[in-house]
Amino acid sequence: MLSRLHAIPGLKVSENVSLSECTRFAIGGPARWLVDVSTEEALAAALAAIRHAGSPFALIGGGTNLIVADDGFPGVVLRYTAGRIEASGPVIRVDAGATHQALVDFSIERGLAGLETMTGIPGWVGGAIYGNAGAYGHSIQECIESVRIFDGCRFRELDNAACGFAYRESVFKRHKDWIVASAALRLEPADSAALRATADGILKIRNEKYPPSMRCAGSIFKNLILDQLPEQVRAQIPSSVIREGKAPSAYFLEQAGAKGMVNGAIRVADYHANLVYNSGGGSLGKGSAAELRELIQVLKSRVRDQFGLELEEEVQYVL
Repeated sequence: MLSRLHAIPGLKVSENVSLSECTRFAIGGPARWLVDVSTEEALAAALAAIRHAGSPFALIGGGTNLIVADDGFPGVVLRYTAGRIEASGPVIRVDAGATHQALVDFSIERGLAGLETMTGIPGWVGGAIYGNAGAYGHSIQECIESVRIFDGCRFRELDNAACGFAYRESVFKRHKDWIVASAALRLEPADSAALRATADGILKIRNEKYPPSMRCAGSIFKNLILDQLPEQVRAQIPSSVIREGKAPSAYFLEQAGAKGMVNGAIRVADYHANLVYNSGGGSLGKGSAAELRELIQVLKSRVRDQFGLELEEEVQYVL
């Protein structure tokens, strides 16, 4: 497999790479091989080589919403790193390996509205599409015109409807063998200075809540759709905390005493019950995936016992 991989143009293989260096939690053991591919041709060829060898593999992006096992991953961890961003009128074509912030800044510089409220969201565009990332009442699905994917056999385009977007959901979570390669986004012309002012205001608030240096995934749990909750639960929720038809998970977690909880080096923020972070010292945190998963399960159990609700993580696992 390695000889086949090394022969592929546009591909880089690294051995025994600590995945703590590839995730925002700064947690995770080594990948046997980390394979970065920068072209569609390299992506298809790498997958063919990996599957021919029968090696286990996992696809990751920027590692923002990722919890990697302390033992690492015994096979190939694959990243699609192509990062092109181009505009044609109001349509932006962006590769999955571009950073989400680069896409937001690109749109603002060109006076195209629709992504400015999502400034400060870390990670790569492929992950943002996979998880339908969003903030302040908007999500990336609103701008998506089409997504180009590799389905294991060929590259093809999916229109917005075929992507199955919902709150923090997409068809890609149900088809984990599909790989997002790029996307076309249709935005609206607007004043660039006004967009930048909006983004800067949001970024200031976001950085106060989720400092860039904090080893976390932002909110650990999805919020809950209000009209999907039992009536007896809805009756307990103050109207002041409801936003865009959603009940914040942080409300239920706070009622369950989550703020300030600690498990080893993993902590729940004192000021935000849905913010779990790695407080370990050094350039990389010393918290473990085991500690993080244990604390997540305790938090879910507390809310389940008190409210009869099952919280769902935004984070994904590589175990």
